Amino acid sequence: MGKRTKKVGITGKYGTRYGSTLRKIIRKIEVSQHSSYRCAFCGKDSVKRQCTGIWNCKSCRKVVAGGAYMLSTPAAVTARSTIGRLRKVQAEQV
Repeated sequence: MGKRTKKVGITGKYGTRYGSTLRKIIRKIEVSQHSSYRCAFCGKDSVKRQCTGIWNCKSCRKVVAGGAYMLSTPAAVTARSTIGRLRKVQAEQV
């Protein structure tokens, strides 16, 4: 069976509704939420979204809290790096 949608991808189910800009935004979100991510514990690409904000690794069966549509949000990455930097500064002072 051939490829049915060339440009719209997963948002082909919406047809011509909602406008092209909104469908492009939704496409980015839906592709990221349905893709599999690398597990931080076992290293395999088997982390899938279970429901909003809950991510489950099928191989090591770990459950991780993350973003609603992607495992690690940009804000979480920034916070994690800031906390690491502050811990490093605090360890050097003591």
